[in-house]
Amino acid sequence: MRIAIIDYNAGNIRSVENALRRLGVEPVITADKQLISEADKVIFPGVGEAATTMSFLRHENMDTLIKGLKQPVLGICLGMQLMCKHSEEGDTDCLGIFDAEVRQFVSQRHEDKVPHMGWNTLYDMKADNYGKSLFMDVAEEAYVYFVHSYYVPVGDYTAATTDYILPFSAAIQQDNFYATQFHPEKSGSVGEQILKNFLFKI
Repeated sequence: MRIAIIDYNAGNIRSVENALRRLGVEPVITADKQLISEADKVIFPGVGEAATTMSFLRHENMDTLIKGLKQPVLGICLGMQLMCKHSEEGDTDCLGIFDAEVRQFVSQRHEDKVPHMGWNTLYDMKADNYGKSLFMDVAEEAYVYFVHSYYVPVGDYTAATTDYILPFSAAIQQDNFYATQFHPEKSGSVGEQILKNFLFKI
């Protein structure tokens, strides 16, 4: 099985690589469009800033490549946000795979800290139209790890929900595109199960 991790202008790629190796998978980290197109599964992770990253993707024609992928694709954190239509971060037009807006958290109370950082629970986890899900064998209210200041509101694409300041999409899914706002590679045994589901069951 060929797993490609898209190498682009964003951080946190190596931690995803290490998580896959712990599962016995040797991914290739690459910006080669042919290797990405021919992979069995593609992972689009990232930590960074939306406007700068989208500018890089467009310059390298990676935006067209990602939108056109037909195999299962997993976006993580910034990768998930960039799959949406628009982000309030830098007033950025994104890839538009999901017709969803990315919004900035606004603190409602003194104890609301932004960014949302740390462990939080998942609920209302859904499968796709074929019964496939990132959350097979994941318990309701399982804990996963988040670090983010922007969020995707709950909507038609929401595949799992988390509460912080307000309910938001912890994961979204449409067709062959799956994405998580949390970091499965930093989420212990729960994150490991989610990565296994993507690699071996989707």
